Amino acid sequence: MTTSTKLPTPAPNSVASRTLPTLTTALAPAVWGTTYIVTTELLPHGHPMFAALMRALPAGLLALAISRTVPRQGWWWRTLVLGTLNIGLFFPLLFLAAERLPGGVAATLGATQPIIVALLAVVVLSERLSGWRLGWGIAGVIGVALVVLGPGAAFDVTGIVAGLGGALSMGLGVVLTKRWGRPEGVSAVGYASWQLTAGGLVLLVPTLLVEGVPHRVDSGAVAGYVWLGLVGGLAAYTIWFTGLRTLPVTATALLGLLSPLVAAALGALVLGQTLDPLQLIGFALALAALGAGQLTPRPREGAHS
Repeated sequence: MTTSTKLPTPAPNSVASRTLPTLTTALAPAVWGTTYIVTTELLPHGHPMFAALMRALPAGLLALAISRTVPRQGWWWRTLVLGTLNIGLFFPLLFLAAERLPGGVAATLGATQPIIVALLAVVVLSERLSGWRLGWGIAGVIGVALVVLGPGAAFDVTGIVAGLGGALSMGLGVVLTKRWGRPEGVSAVGYASWQLTAGGLVLLVPTLLVEGVPHRVDSGAVAGYVWLGLVGGLAAYTIWFTGLRTLPVTATALLGLLSPLVAAALGALVLGQTLDPLQLIGFALALAALGAGQLTPRPREGAHS
């Protein structure tokens, strides 16, 4: 009698095998790029924590009811940690930075996340520091800065701390998500529902105590909350966590450069903003950094592994 052992599916390493997962995962940060225009054009001003709560908890509870799975064994505390880092802490810091800073400054601070992930991967995942991806991460920040920073950019201390804190929070969340993986038998929707619900519950009491509910929520705001919750929250995070399961963590983080680029493109298409030649150069540099960061250069012959 013979027995067979089912080996785990290896992570895709070649460019060809990673193309479809990469393009699919890129949809998540592309959708997140709509956050700024939705926040500034549709949502009530002065309620970043409430916006974060509405983006997380309703979608999380809905997905939890659909998936009918709850954390088990050691996943309760992991879910709380990941939900806090990726959702409960990141969301309000993101909305606070968007309110206190011009969109360009907030976007540039957020674009530092791939650099943070590259450094944290060395400590948390024991990966070797990839000079290639770190270099392209820096190039991406420069490219985004050229696109979105203008001469009138204001630097509010609270907003800057919020922007950098948000990048650090989600950067650590991304690395820990890669380290812990996803439990066997749990769907991507179920996994996203755990984190959205946990993050929403973390936000619930502080939001009600600090901000409360906006005095007026019109139809535009309702549409904005639905978009941010169902599309920017549940759908995008389901896609994102699926990609993180198989793709290199730093390469995946570099896809986040799409968010400020999509935000800038929407500003041009929807709000009539124009991009000058220097901004177009920055746009091209950021796209080049995003694409090059997906590649893994071959070691030179004679190099020690």
